[in-house]
Amino acid sequence: MFYEPRLKNSGLTIDPLKALVVPRPIGWISSVDLEGRVNLAPFSFFNLVADAPPIVMFAPSGRKANGELKDSRVNVEAVGAFVVNLATWDLREQMNATSASLPAGADESVVAGLEMVPSTIVAPPRVAASPVALECRYLQTVHLPSLDPDEPNVVLFGDVVGIHIADHLIEDGRVDITKAKPIARMGYSLYAVVEQAFRMTRPG
Repeated sequence: MFYEPRLKNSGLTIDPLKALVVPRPIGWISSVDLEGRVNLAPFSFFNLVADAPPIVMFAPSGRKANGELKDSRVNVEAVGAFVVNLATWDLREQMNATSASLPAGADESVVAGLEMVPSTIVAPPRVAASPVALECRYLQTVHLPSLDPDEPNVVLFGDVVGIHIADHLIEDGRVDITKAKPIARMGYSLYAVVEQAFRMTRPG
């Protein structure tokens, strides 16, 4: 089959694009507003995009059901920092709970029953139970084309200034990320979990 996504003419009940670009890592973003209130939300449009310096991006595009901008975007742009927490198999239910649309200022970590602990460099706290956390300083917001002028399409970039790694993930000087069982977003309401890895050596 072939279809043009802008025309929404795939003939399928749901556009399959998100089921094709997989698996997508989950940016479980913690932030705070100007009053210090915590927000925690997962974004599957997320990734590491550079390593010297290390830079990550996430896309809090669109609006909430009440028409307001996503709290994560508002907080990060106002305060200038965020934390990426690794979403894992053991934390899958809590991660899912934090995707609920709540009023601005509501703390999703409380709803999900998660303990938050202070970060070392930035203001937003991190998820205590997450084995990996990336403390980030906000760099910039890039505005992308949008098919709906009322729906902002943006990407936020952050400089990773501090990294927390649980000691049990480190073996022989390397991180064995399979021990953390990170989860990733597939299409529809499907997820994947990383439990094994294989090695290939680049030619030349």
